[in-house]
Parts: sequence; structure tokens; C-alpha cells
Amino acid sequence: MLGCVRNAQTGAFLTNMDSSVGKPLLAWQPLTPRGVAAFAYATSGRLLAVEFIVALLAAAVVLWFLHIAWFPTIGRAISHLPSAGEIRSARLEWQGNSPASLAENRFLALTVDLNHEGKARSPAHVQIEFGQTNYMVLSLLGFVQGGYPQRWVVPFNRQALVPWWGAWSPALLGIAAGLVVTALMLIWALLAAVYALPVWLLGFFANRDLSLRGSWCLAGAALMPGALLASAAIFMYGSAAIGLVELAVAGAVHLVVGWIYLIVSPLCLPLHPVVANTQANPFEAPFRSPSHTPSENRKPEPPPAPPSE
Repeated sequence: MLGCVRNAQTGAFLTNMDSSVGKPLLAWQPLTPRGVAAFAYATSGRLLAVEFIVALLAAAVVLWFLHIAWFPTIGRAISHLPSAGEIRSARLEWQGNSPASLAENRFLALTVDLNHEGKARSPAHVQIEFGQTNYMVLSLLGFVQGGYPQRWVVPFNRQALVPWWGAWSPALLGIAAGLVVTALMLIWALLAAVYALPVWLLGFFANRDLSLRGSWCLAGAALMPGALLASAAIFMYGSAAIGLVELAVAGAVHLVVGWIYLIVSPLCLPLHPVVANTQANPFEAPFRSPSHTPSENRKPEPPPAPPSE
């Protein structure tokens, strides 16, 4: 429980987190506020190593989701393509019926609707619809559309794409893993640089022993609990334990979790040495000089001697 006492000499209020004064903090887990605070005194290499482990865990969850949710649907859609067809000069040459559903599951649907008439809509969370001159990606959040490449010739038939997908799908998973790890490491480094100054100012006004470099390390470590929460949410989404709305809520909450750690963790740091040296023990009786001894505790003075005759 968070309590406060008052410094008898400086008049400042101190929390019971200040009991860490003089105790070394070992940076090994960014799961608790005190664990995150310990990274303020760790090397940048230790922080990057922990971030890399968390990024690998996140990449493993994303790869698992793609493997069980999206890639099987893409493979079935390719097998349902006609024997002839291609995208040439930014235009789809389609030899089958339109609109048509190629494959779908709970997470992903692939359809063809040359004129985007809306007759091939799917209840899947994400739908990719191929039209004559562009494609659309539809989801609960709305839709985006894009055009086909003007100078490329892209096969859009099962004879060409079935062997290509069988050969390249494992490599695509590996590329996706590398992109996830690289993107997370860069994003975390950038956000830590943005948060470093506010964290340092918080530590400065709270009289904490915190440098600007330590603020960057602490800010980077504070993002790890939110990243783990987001990874858990993706795993639960892939396991059908939560829906798309809950996944979106978890994505917003993981940002708030990082902000909470950014505020609380600096308060778990030891006091600045200048302040720590002047901190008084609130349970120690105040020192009094002999001249301030209470009158009731003084020995009575002997009566004056009678005058001699």
C-alpha cells in the first residue's frame, strides 16, 4: 500500500517506494513497475536484448496466427481459381463467374466482383475483393482500395499460382517474422526517444536518481508489458476466444498500459543522493541538546547554604 511520510528536515513528502534507497536494482524482467525501473541503471545492450526477446515472442504469435487463420484460406482460394487469367496493364482478365467467392473462414475472405456490386460480401473479419481495375480490403473499420500495377503481368490462375504458393509460403512466413521483429525494434526505439524527456522531468521533480540515458532505457522497458498484452490478445483472437472488437479494444489498452508504467516506474527509483542524505528517519526521536532538557526531568538544585555567623 502506498503511504507517505514527511521529511523532518526538508518538509518533503516521501512515499514508501523510497524504501529502495541504497538497494541495487537488477534489470531482468519488465513486468512490474520496479522491474521496469531497474532498466534505468542497465546498459542499452541489456534493454535491447530484452526487447529482442519480446519481439521474437510477438513475431511467433503473428506467424502462428497467419499459419492457422490466413494462409490456409489463401491456399484454398488459389486452388479455386480458373485455369486461365492474369492481371495485365492494371486490368484483371477474369475467366470465371462474377461475383464469386474463392474461399473464406472466420478471419479472411477472398472474392471476385469485377464491378464491386456488393453481391459477394462476406461476414469474415477481413475481406479482399478483386475487381476489374482495382481491389478492395473491407473490414469492420471500413474499406480501402488500391490499383493493380501498370507495368507488371501477374498470373491469376491456379496452374501458375498453386506451385508458386507451395514453394514460397514458408519463405513468406519467414519474411513476415523478420518484418515484425524489425518494425517492433524500430518503433520501440522511436517511442522511447519521444518519452525519455517526460520521464526524466518526472524523475527530476520527484527527486529521483535518473539520468537522461536512463530515462530512455526506462521508457523502452515500459513498453514491454503492453507488447506482451497485445501478443496475448492476438493469440486469443486466433483461438476464437475473443472477437475483432475485443482485439481492437486490447490494442488501445496496450497503449494505456505503457503510459501507466511510464508514470509509476520512475517513482520506484531510489532518491537522488543529495535528497537521500538529508532524509530523516520518521521513527527516530528528535535530538535535543542538554539545554533543552524538560524542567520536570531536571534534578532539583540544592538550597543555598545559610550565612555563617
